[in-house]
Amino acid sequence: MSAAHRRRERVRSGGRVPLRFDAGEAGAPRRGFDDTSVWIFDLDNTLYPSGCNLFAEVDRRMAAFIAEHLGVPLAHARYLQKRYYYEYGTTLSGLMQVNKVDPHAFLEYVHDIDLAPVSEAPALAAALQALPGRRLIFTNGSRRHAERVAAKLGVLHLIEDICDIAACEFVAKPSPDAFRRMTDRHGVAPAQAAMFEDMPHNLEAAHALGMTTVLVHSEYSDHPAQLQMCDWTELPAHIHHATDDLTDFLSSIPTRHSP
Repeated sequence: MSAAHRRRERVRSGGRVPLRFDAGEAGAPRRGFDDTSVWIFDLDNTLYPSGCNLFAEVDRRMAAFIAEHLGVPLAHARYLQKRYYYEYGTTLSGLMQVNKVDPHAFLEYVHDIDLAPVSEAPALAAALQALPGRRLIFTNGSRRHAERVAAKLGVLHLIEDICDIAACEFVAKPSPDAFRRMTDRHGVAPAQAAMFEDMPHNLEAAHALGMTTVLVHSEYSDHPAQLQMCDWTELPAHIHHATDDLTDFLSSIPTRHSP
């Protein structure tokens, strides 16, 4: 069995696949952060560690919502959930386009979860506070969900604003239009921004706009793009950095006040 095959099997079985690419290896030229003044973070499985398995509860509630709303068995609801996710970018996008679902009702239902698995993260807060410039959350979820999670982490006070899917008029990542809406809404100059995200394909539009891109490895893998990572021997051109520990990565970035 090849190493890539073993890594793929570990992903499918829920195992961790370490992802460390150091500067100097093949792949996209490594970009530093000297010009970065806007730090943009995805929320789920990025700002909080995927190991707490919080998103699994969101995932479960998505299937439950579909089953109840469409009146279909849970197994078929699960099938529709993933089909829409793969075909439309998000489950919600598919439900809106195909089934004319009210997005607000969907988001309220799926984000009505217990945040007990999320722990306060003082080291993350210190790393965020040391970053020069603005800090934003850019999420395909709801603003309320992002606020609740960031507050539980102890970092909400460090976030200038949250750009949720409603603010983008329900145009979701990975659509380039979602990124343009976010940058226009918050006055972000892409060349001065860094985007942190656990979904590799969500970084393609960020890279095309001129952002520095950072892939944060997630233990929660349910998309073909994540399985394809098992075959990587170098970072793809649209990803400048990758890490499996956001706090450590942020702490390692030299700030403008560093000697």
